[in-house]
Amino acid sequence: MRVFRLILPLLMLFGCSGKVPQETGFAPLSEAEVTQALKDALSRSIVLSAASAGRTDAYFANPQLKIELPEDADKLQNTLRKLGFGAEIERSVLQLNRAAERAAARAKPVFIKAITALSIDDPFDLLNGEPDAATRCLIDESRDELHEQFRPIVSEALVETSAAHYYADIVKRYNALPLVFDVDPDLEDYATEQALDGLFLLMAQEEARIRTLASSRSTRLMKRVFGSLDQVSLDE
Repeated sequence: MRVFRLILPLLMLFGCSGKVPQETGFAPLSEAEVTQALKDALSRSIVLSAASAGRTDAYFANPQLKIELPEDADKLQNTLRKLGFGAEIERSVLQLNRAAERAAARAKPVFIKAITALSIDDPFDLLNGEPDAATRCLIDESRDELHEQFRPIVSEALVETSAAHYYADIVKRYNALPLVFDVDPDLEDYATEQALDGLFLLMAQEEARIRTLASSRSTRLMKRVFGSLDQVSLDE
């Protein structure tokens, strides 16, 4: 009876369902806690994503991540294949993906810097949002900055893997053909965008795991904050 008397005021305060919004147990979450937990989740996501995307074939063998030649080079690709240069095209695509994989392995510091500086206006909205809400926030707020900071890394990887050389070679072959319009898409810019898209996709998947799997929450704060989602789910 004594326990019931202690619980009854809480039930009256929060409604008959017994739900305590934005809480784990009976300790309310603060905006600062939620903000930091979201950033911790993003940091864990990029650590795992960069390690995964940095492996051989992470881009090339994954249909969701594989990078093809730029759309502006479609005519180039089709023409050269008809002329028997298919092997050169495939080699260029392979090395382009190898460059993305190499760059992805070096992406963590760039992303961590952006995540640390990320401004989150409505942390509770993100916490209760879509499975990839925090990742989308990072994209919306920091994509341009990430592109600028990540591009030199991609550029270096394009040289190291000879992707830039192989791509320049097929462009040169195509532009030497009669009656064609010269093409020369910006490979660095394109490869950077594509490599970022792959990392963002993997980060979104990792964020979803953190939201749904307690075992994916690597810090005490993440367990407390994202655990509040478990509680709401059980109450519903």
